[in-house]
Amino acid sequence: MKLPRLSRRLLLRGLVGGSAVAIGLPALEAFLSSNGDALADGSGFPSRFAWWFFGNGVHLDRWVPTGSGANWDLSPQLAPLVAVKNELTVVSGLRVDLPNTVPHGSGPAGVLYGGPILNVGDSFDNSVFGGPTIDQVVAQAYGNATRFRSLEASVERTTESLSYSAPGAANPPETSPFALFQRVFGAGFVEPGNSPIVDPRVALRRSVLDAVGEDAKSLQKQVSASDRLRLEQHYDGIRALEQQLAKLEEDPPNLAGCKKPLSPAENYPDQDGRPQMSAIHRVMADTLVMALACDATRACSLMFSKPVSNILYPGAPSGHHQLTHDEPGPQPEVHKIILQIMAEFAYFIERLQSVKEGDGTLLDHMVVLGFSDCSFGKSHAIDNYPLLVSGGANGALKKGLHYRAPAPESASKLGFTLLRALGIPITSFGEGKGLVTQGIAELET
Repeated sequence: MKLPRLSRRLLLRGLVGGSAVAIGLPALEAFLSSNGDALADGSGFPSRFAWWFFGNGVHLDRWVPTGSGANWDLSPQLAPLVAVKNELTVVSGLRVDLPNTVPHGSGPAGVLYGGPILNVGDSFDNSVFGGPTIDQVVAQAYGNATRFRSLEASVERTTESLSYSAPGAANPPETSPFALFQRVFGAGFVEPGNSPIVDPRVALRRSVLDAVGEDAKSLQKQVSASDRLRLEQHYDGIRALEQQLAKLEEDPPNLAGCKKPLSPAENYPDQDGRPQMSAIHRVMADTLVMALACDATRACSLMFSKPVSNILYPGAPSGHHQLTHDEPGPQPEVHKIILQIMAEFAYFIERLQSVKEGDGTLLDHMVVLGFSDCSFGKSHAIDNYPLLVSGGANGALKKGLHYRAPAPESASKLGFTLLRALGIPITSFGEGKGLVTQGIAELET
């Protein structure tokens, strides 16, 4: 029997309290589409994700730790992370399996979405990513449960972005610590407590699925078996969301770790021509950590310095990018800059670890991916990529390891692993040569 073709604008309709209500439908074969979505169940402490980025790469001979597995020692460039070593996993030996067409750009594209850069120009700043990045995959899965689907910030002043919701759809970062704070903790912020939350929308939404029930039964008879399965999953997702709303009304989560941070200064002017990178980073980190702790968002990104960054760091004779190309020999000035950067990454991890949640910490219930735009700045290499992972993902990830790939492996495997650890039911990650269908089992519990 040939099934009818349905309008994409079809809604299921009913009455609640004498008022008409309607709910949308998932993408169906009857709409000439084969994709369906499911909502996360939201049980326990929510899983969160953050990536933390810095530009211009590292020096591999001073970056890669000695030893492997649980028996390893911090390398010279990772020394600032000594206080969080047990919370840290260093991943080495992965490469971006894509053409290195844009220096400082192809690497992040490969790490964050496993595909090539589109609209390739002569530099990173006029090129775009061709797919959603990891943070936005997480935002798509969990963002409807929070005030902000995601939050993007950059310590270095820039309009460039590494966060993409879709091909070419960048999410520009906020570069003002004060503006970021006001957005999250200004008007509209209510500090969580133990009192029931009364929201008149809850009772309405809780009864919508029952109201459209007859319309739903009728539609089930008009579609294919695979569409019926998609509809059932869609209804289950709506019902799960309504149950979450009801639970929130009756017994809101006790987010005891949520504390409104101190407001940052309105301006952080350069000092002797050098941006106050550490001061700006720390107030931004504090804001994002509390945004996660208060469940204002479950996906965020913090760009410490942008790709091809030429920031003039304290004590450095020239800009960072210039030094990576011009400083001879072992590049001691570049090494000092990397140490400053790693001290800031350590601060971010320590702040996440300091927030208590239940019997653990905020860091236990999330994943942090730390990375750069290449392996070695001078050559723009994207093999043996510098990758750091922290957080337990609610018990799904091991911690305190050095995973050294036994043979060159695709960096996409790490993205696949992290998304699966966060409970997102993907079957593949990346595209083209960057496509993978399995992760790194050694990192999983």
